[in-house]
Amino acid sequence: MQLDDTICAIATPVGEGGIGIVRVSGPDSQRLTSKIITLRRGIPLQTMKSHQLYLADVRVALLDSEMSSVHAAMKKIDEALVVHMRAPRSYTGEDVFEIHCHGGPLVLTMVCEALIQEGARLAEPGEFTRRAFLRGRLDLTQAEAVLDTIRATTSMSLQLAQEQLAGGLADTVERIRERLIRVLAHLEAGLDFVEEDITFLEQDELKETLMLIQGDISTLLKTAEHGRIIREGVNTAIIGRPNAGKSSLLNALLRTNRAIVSSIPGTTRDVLEEALTVNGILLRLRDTAGIREASDEIEEEGIRRSEEALKQAELLLLVIDASQDLAPEDIKLIQDSAKKKRVLILNKTDLPVKVHERDVEACLNEASVEDVNPDHTVLVPVSAKTHDGMDRLRQKIADVLIRDRRETRDSLLITRLRHKQALLSAQEAIVNALFAIEQEFSCDCVAVDLRASLQYLGEITGSTSTDDILDRVFSEFCIGK
Repeated sequence: MQLDDTICAIATPVGEGGIGIVRVSGPDSQRLTSKIITLRRGIPLQTMKSHQLYLADVRVALLDSEMSSVHAAMKKIDEALVVHMRAPRSYTGEDVFEIHCHGGPLVLTMVCEALIQEGARLAEPGEFTRRAFLRGRLDLTQAEAVLDTIRATTSMSLQLAQEQLAGGLADTVERIRERLIRVLAHLEAGLDFVEEDITFLEQDELKETLMLIQGDISTLLKTAEHGRIIREGVNTAIIGRPNAGKSSLLNALLRTNRAIVSSIPGTTRDVLEEALTVNGILLRLRDTAGIREASDEIEEEGIRRSEEALKQAELLLLVIDASQDLAPEDIKLIQDSAKKKRVLILNKTDLPVKVHERDVEACLNEASVEDVNPDHTVLVPVSAKTHDGMDRLRQKIADVLIRDRRETRDSLLITRLRHKQALLSAQEAIVNALFAIEQEFSCDCVAVDLRASLQYLGEITGSTSTDDILDRVFSEFCIGK
């Protein structure tokens, strides 16, 4: 990837649209754009005012049957609005031209090909944003937030992306780094004057400061799961024995008749997948076949897929038919899913109830499963048929996913595994530094750990970065952004 040439790309999605945009960025963008753009006002492109739209004709070289490529005629293919964003006041920090054409794929492709023929290069995925990062227009967390804004599926994930795009995470990380830099500066100053026996930072003050920094990092790390759930959503499986009302529950949650509902057990033979937003959290729902002894090969395959969905799910909605006595299949599912986050749903409460909450709680108490978090299970009676209890169910789903959401509601959230790994490494380096202080190791050893922590924190914002980190971040982008 070169950064001293001029790139172009179609910046709008593939397919037909009212408007399509071709973006050009780089030192030669004005000359290349002038080859195919004629302003209606009859003025040259270099006299355009920055950040103003101009009406223009788009002309590209078209071959007639009697012409050679050398003598191809420049013909008008569209009219467009053109804007010039002069460096450094542009997205990439370079001279940028945008050509807003009609949104037909042919027109946009012809414009892009004409620019390439004149000497531009087709941009690689994420190259416009990568140039913005390398020229200091964005830090790495803001670049990731650009992609998160594009991919946001809920209002909460969009809000989180916008907070990060505004620099919320970067500012917090940089404040931690600045405190660490001050500590390191005092420590290294003491090393420079070791022969004069001058101490710039007392040991107790050093420990106290490092423990506060470690606490700040821990506070960020506590938000990782919350942030990931909001950004990515949750794989959710609806499970239960046949005829427990799983498909009816799916329809009630979606408020539409997505799944076939029948009183005949085994109606659902395959896994149905749908998306649902509950209290700002995206659930990728999978309605599974009832788990029981299969009666034929097709049902056997459906049950196998159900069991696979159960293993992959982060959240289980385990449906129990409250109008029937607890069956061995119910008890087995309750016990087998004990280590998962789950909502146990007593369905069909519109009928005479035979299974009560106390019955399921007794079954839970009998389950001999170690290391089970009791906060990962909630119990909710509902009627999928009458929708009674559905609002409470939605609230309980949010509760079991994010137990500490009230504590983190007004705090900054980290959203990516990359951030979490860097913070964990930075925290480990601080712990090592504190250990070195306790063991009265030399200040050189402490300084090495503090520099490592600074390095890891810098990887989050990109103030210290490698090509490998940048490649991983920008490989997710599409061409044109």
